[in-house]
Amino acid sequence: MTAEHAAAEFEAVERALLARWPEHRIAPDLTREQRLCDLLADPQLTSQVIHVAGTNGKTSVARIIEAIVRATGLRTGLMTSPALRDLTERLEVDGEPVSTDRFVEVYRQIEPYVQMVDTESVADGGPLMTMFEVITGLGYALFADTPVDVAVVETGMGGRWDATNVNQADVAVITPIGMDHTDYLGDSLAQIAGEKAGIIKPGAHVVLAPQEPEALAVLMQVVDEVGATAILPGLDYELVSRGLAVGGQVVTIRVADHTYEEVFLSLHGRHQADNAALALAAVHAFLGRLPEPEIVAEALGSVHSPGRLEVIGRHPLTLADAAHNPHGMHATSVAIPESFQFDRLVAVVAILGDKDVDAMLESLAVVVDEIVITHNDSPRCLPTAELAQRAGHYWEPSKVHAIEDFATAMVKGRELAGPDGCVVATGSVVTAGMARSWAKS
Repeated sequence: MTAEHAAAEFEAVERALLARWPEHRIAPDLTREQRLCDLLADPQLTSQVIHVAGTNGKTSVARIIEAIVRATGLRTGLMTSPALRDLTERLEVDGEPVSTDRFVEVYRQIEPYVQMVDTESVADGGPLMTMFEVITGLGYALFADTPVDVAVVETGMGGRWDATNVNQADVAVITPIGMDHTDYLGDSLAQIAGEKAGIIKPGAHVVLAPQEPEALAVLMQVVDEVGATAILPGLDYELVSRGLAVGGQVVTIRVADHTYEEVFLSLHGRHQADNAALALAAVHAFLGRLPEPEIVAEALGSVHSPGRLEVIGRHPLTLADAAHNPHGMHATSVAIPESFQFDRLVAVVAILGDKDVDAMLESLAVVVDEIVITHNDSPRCLPTAELAQRAGHYWEPSKVHAIEDFATAMVKGRELAGPDGCVVATGSVVTAGMARSWAKS
């Protein structure tokens, strides 16, 4: 097959997937995903699974878990979402994204079964399989066919009705729960926690990040109801200390009765140090033993989480960050001035219209000198003029610049920052993805 033909094949598959319901629109029912897995001979059951849910930090936690487990010598699969730009980013085997050829190959293998599920669902008055459901089935099929020893799987939204939740994970990991996707998950922390808790299986180990009391009460109730075992911050593991370092930070983490002293972590921000502690506790629960210190040092020192305070340019320092809700934006706003040195900070911002826009802008305004409002290529993106008008509540008019074209906005941001300044492109996973693509162009 020629390169041109292979590219055309991938584009055809991508179009077919994008024509389905997008992942921000869910159909709360596991029937279609379970039926597909039944037809594929239950690929989701062929390896052990570590399942990750929560509001913020899921992708980074999943990536850190995968890096540590892989460093122990096990073959790993990693399923994350959403992609920054390319659908193949969602699926990795042994730390490498699936190739477009392999993505197409597995899609073609499962396609007839997807069509069967579509036909059955429509006949029963239901929808076609969603894009996320099909990609989830593709991921499980890929991991089974490889095969992998362990799959680290991130939920897309929620947990109870998330398509990934057809597995029988022995370890469930729940990152901090906050207010997001309230139209689907509920308008209180208790309701959202109830949805996230849906990934907890009977007898599983449940590794919890620090939670608000309202969320923690719900999670612990589910743990008790299904006979699971909770692993708690402060009791079973903790981030003991952290310090800044070139290219990341140095962390000391206690898990059970062992302390990993002053390990370099190649990610920035207190939130990533917390994520590393959570991930290390999850690996301990999965292995049933503490990974060796040299294994932990190797994994934490090389882990990469694209689009999470990722350096994509220099002079001025240019960052891509996927913060897309108030909790995430607060973490980003604290981490940037702590982790990097610069004269002034400029943000290039595009935010989806269904987010808590004002709370996000308020966090940015504490540290950002000037803001460039732009538009990303999501159909859900808030119009540039409306976002600029709202930004005017937090910055002086002369400090707010509205530029519709994303590439032009990035150039403007760098001009405003100057060679000794810093630019961060943020507000959405899509925004961070576009910034990464812009930097590579």
